[in-house]
Amino acid sequence: MFFSGRTNRFPVVSADTANFLSNAIRYTETGRIILGCRRRANSIVIEVWDTGLGIPEEKLQEIFQEFRRLRPQDPSRDKGLGLGLAIVDKISRVLEHPIRVRSTEGKGSVFSVEVPLGELALFSEIQGPRMQEAPNGLNGADIWVIDNERAICQGMHTLLSGWGCNVVTALSLEDLLSKVDPRHDPVDMLIADYHLDDDQNGVDAARGVAKLMDTPLNVLMITANYNKELKQDIRELGYFLMNKPVKPLKLKTTLLHLLKDRNAQ
Repeated sequence: MFFSGRTNRFPVVSADTANFLSNAIRYTETGRIILGCRRRANSIVIEVWDTGLGIPEEKLQEIFQEFRRLRPQDPSRDKGLGLGLAIVDKISRVLEHPIRVRSTEGKGSVFSVEVPLGELALFSEIQGPRMQEAPNGLNGADIWVIDNERAICQGMHTLLSGWGCNVVTALSLEDLLSKVDPRHDPVDMLIADYHLDDDQNGVDAARGVAKLMDTPLNVLMITANYNKELKQDIRELGYFLMNKPVKPLKLKTTLLHLLKDRNAQ
């Protein structure tokens, strides 16, 4: 953690740095690697510098694509699948933590992520009346998430947990049912991506969960498909719909609206 001795504010550090360090070690045969941070008004920029292979200008965006790797100088160390930076990029987009990269081929690279500062609450405050604030907020909401991309599940878990939700994520209906029991476990909202693996979709997954429940299931369907017929079909099922890309603020506002009566039930 990167604490400042002058304030009770601290940065929310993601796992991006670990991936940056791993890549720096992999692609730096000689020289050095530096991990540092720069303080800004309401955030901290965490940087990883290396004196490794460097990246050609035309490949700077390509490295964030799945299954894309640069060839390290020692092939025996090339054991990655090329998913690391792709996952980092997706999680960072969900959390709105900007990632930047600068590189000179043959000289090295600098990877950075900017993370916000948070408030470090005192123990007495945690135990105090603030725990009772915002009775109609998301604190304590039970939310299940189905998405076939593990990185999105990780990002959604981090995001929703930060809003006080109790979160269970799964890659498929079967995965979800191995973690929860819809007959007995409480759930306020199921968030499902429409496109899943193995010719499955979020609508079928939602139906699979709903048929095991005695009470209606609230469903928020997320899709990159802008087809009007699909939108109409989802709405006729009584599901709520959001199109990608989903911004955290928009998602939070939507959940607050959909769950506004949760505590009054």
